[in-house]
Amino acid sequence: MTPELMEAGARRLEARQLHAQLGKTESGGRQAGFSRIAKAGEVDVTHGRILYLEDVSVSFDGFKAINKLSLDIAPGELRCIIGPNGAGKTTMMDIITGKTRPDEGTVFFGSTIDLLRYTEPEIAQLGIGRKFQKPTVFEQLTVFENLELALKTNKGDERGVWASMFFRLDSTQGDRLAEVLHTIHLADSVGAQAGNLSHGQKQWLEIGMLLMQDPKLLLLDEPVAGMTDEETERTAELFLSLKGKHSLMVVEHDMSFINTISDIVTVLCDGAVLAQGTLAQVQADERVIEVYLGR
Repeated sequence: MTPELMEAGARRLEARQLHAQLGKTESGGRQAGFSRIAKAGEVDVTHGRILYLEDVSVSFDGFKAINKLSLDIAPGELRCIIGPNGAGKTTMMDIITGKTRPDEGTVFFGSTIDLLRYTEPEIAQLGIGRKFQKPTVFEQLTVFENLELALKTNKGDERGVWASMFFRLDSTQGDRLAEVLHTIHLADSVGAQAGNLSHGQKQWLEIGMLLMQDPKLLLLDEPVAGMTDEETERTAELFLSLKGKHSLMVVEHDMSFINTISDIVTVLCDGAVLAQGTLAQVQADERVIEVYLGR
C-alpha cells in the first residue's frame, strides 16, 4: 500500500513490458504463457475465480501454520474468514501477498498469475491490496493528501515519494479522489488532519488509500475491531458498496458484522478449512461450535 511498494512494483512491471515489446518475454516471446498475463494489469477470471489456493502448507519451527489449505474466491465476492486464534488466517494472507513463502502448494491470482513467482511489492502492483488491523495512515497529512499520495503510480513514472507529494491531479484523478472520498464517508473531512480522525475514520481512510490504487482483490484484517456501533454499521455499508466492484476477503470475529455483509463464510482451524457455507450453516456445524464458537 505504501508509495515505496507502488514505486518498486511499477518499475518491475515497466521492465517486463519493455522485454515483451522486444520479444523477450519470460514465456519465450509468446504473448502469454503459464503463470503470465497477456497485458499488464489484466487478471484472467474466465474460469470464474480470482483467487486459488491449492494444497498450500507452511511450517515455522516445526509448527504447521498452514496445512494443505485449499480455497478459492469468485470475482466480486465478499468472503468472510473466521476461526480461533492460531487458525492460520494471518499466515494465509501473508502467503497471498508474498510476505511468506509456502513450503508447498499453488497460489494463483486469476487463472494465469502464479503469485509465488512475485515479490510483495509486485503483488501489490498486480492488484492485491491488504489492510492490517491497525490503521497506517500519514497522520501529519490531511485526508486529501493521504489519498493523493496513494494514487496508483503510472507505469513508467519514476517519481519518488517526495516528488509524489507535489504533483498536480488531473481532472480524471480529481474525479476519482472525490468518488473515493464519498465511498469512505469522509467527504466532509477532506481537509482534516488524519491524526485527528477517530479510529473508525482512520480505518476508512486507509481503505480509501487502497481504493485509490484500484485493487482487484482486497484483504482486510479485523477491520471493525475497536469501532463504535455506528462506525461498524457504516463500515458494513462501505463493504457492501464495494462488493461486485472488487473481491474482498475479510478476516473478522464480530459475528453481527459478518452476518450483515457475508454470503459465504470460511472457517479455518489448524491451518486448513474446517467448514464453509452461510453464517447460519457454519454456526450450526458441531465442529465449529467445538473449536471456535462454544456453546
